Amino acid sequence: MAQAPVSGLSSSGDVEQRLEQIERMLEARSDAQLKMLNQLGSLQQDVAELRGITEEHEYRLEQLLERQRELYQEIDRRFSNLKQNNSQSNEVTGNYDDLEQVPTQTDGSSYSPNLSENDAYDKAIALVLEDKRYDDAIPAFQSFLKNFPNSTYAANAHYWLGQLFFAKREYNEAKQQFETVVNDYPDSNKRGDCLLKLGAIASEQNKSADAKAYYEQVVKEYPDSTEANLAKQRLN
Repeated sequence: MAQAPVSGLSSSGDVEQRLEQIERMLEARSDAQLKMLNQLGSLQQDVAELRGITEEHEYRLEQLLERQRELYQEIDRRFSNLKQNNSQSNEVTGNYDDLEQVPTQTDGSSYSPNLSENDAYDKAIALVLEDKRYDDAIPAFQSFLKNFPNSTYAANAHYWLGQLFFAKREYNEAKQQFETVVNDYPDSNKRGDCLLKLGAIASEQNKSADAKAYYEQVVKEYPDSTEANLAKQRLN
């Protein structure tokens, strides 16, 4: 009869030890689960960053391809103009000395009869598409817009200024140029890309709601365009 209490104490100690073991196991499991959640969150963030980088690369590739297409079109236009002038010179005087003086149509704009206007625009475009002298192109386009504010090339000049400032991450200046095209030149073939760029600028400036609104506007107004496909990717 005297041994009963001793047996009870021993049993109670075993239970406490087991409870402590269970608590340690639960704590270890909780720590492991927390660590796994942290790792999962980090992986998700990495995936999101990689997805953003991939989309940005796709966008820059599309811009590069578009620039190449414009350059090829520019070369074709210049060649066609030279051939046309060559033919006219043969019919009238047979003189080829003035070939280099012929103004050329560039960047999809309608042709202007103003020689100095065409020359100024051609030189600015050449700095971008041919010479790749982007820093020099900015004052060239600014000077062009100052001298020819009502030019048929004005919308494209604002567009290229926006592109140049955007590439330099000078987003406020780029935004001003793109907004000018969107608001003042509704028929410009650059307007869709300007809206897309405004969305990208808003995103860079952490204005998510504005970015979403611009992307949705691109999809709504230019549903079958390359810009709309890029906007959809950004929205997703």
